Amino acid sequence: MNHSELAAFLKSRRDRIRPGDVGLPTGPRRRVPGLRREEVAQLAGLSADYYTELERGRGAQPSAQVLAALARALRLDGDERDHLFHLADRPVPPAAHGPNAHVQPGLLGLLDRLTTTPAQVITDLHEVLVQNPLAAALVGRPPAVRGPEASLVHRWFTDPGARAIYPAEDHPHHSRVFVADLQAVAARRGKDSEVTRMVATLRRRSREFATLWDTHDVALRRTDHKRIVHPALGVIELDCHSLFSEDGRQRLLWFSAPPGTEGAAQLELLSVIGTQDMTTRASNG
Repeated sequence: MNHSELAAFLKSRRDRIRPGDVGLPTGPRRRVPGLRREEVAQLAGLSADYYTELERGRGAQPSAQVLAALARALRLDGDERDHLFHLADRPVPPAAHGPNAHVQPGLLGLLDRLTTTPAQVITDLHEVLVQNPLAAALVGRPPAVRGPEASLVHRWFTDPGARAIYPAEDHPHHSRVFVADLQAVAARRGKDSEVTRMVATLRRRSREFATLWDTHDVALRRTDHKRIVHPALGVIELDCHSLFSEDGRQRLLWFSAPPGTEGAAQLELLSVIGTQDMTTRASNG
């Protein structure tokens, strides 16, 4: 691990970002050209002391999860993200999948600006990569798992608890939508081993999935009307929208409700309640 080069690279990337670029307020008294160290730490979910040690060229080798969080916080592009992993002597993870996936900067920039509505970036296999506080309050934080279980589609058909976020009478609709969406993803990816393994596993473990898969219905989920079960606010009716990355492998997903509706009023309450006691809920993609 190259401590000094890693430290210099982190500082150079921090210096180029303005607070407004990442949704932070711009104060009149700033003594640094870009973000402060504590602001980077906050964006990455790290302690300020830990990040400061990294920029000083000291401390233990950062994990892949820490590096992925720093890449997102510092808005690194793909080449910069790979360079960060090389400097830290860590294997470069896949670009678009898994818990360490690199969120595409364009989607991340839009997410930063969605401060009054629940929003998150997910992969085409419905793995949550990053979410804003309102999304965490609405659907919960993603489970701390790796592999196929990181995908909500996988959990939907293998873990009954993953379905608690929707009313039981809506489950057949969501099952059909998930399978039709996965059919489209599988076709676009071709003979992708990750999708092939997931489909084979779900066919084996879920009769419902196998039956739906054999219908060959196909449709990317671009918009949907959802009823979400919230532990404090009850059932919230919302519209769900998706914006796809250019390669289709990531999606910015956000929730809204027409003005004057009960759903809109519940979203207002959600911003007050925040993420208290929401960390154990299974996040929805």
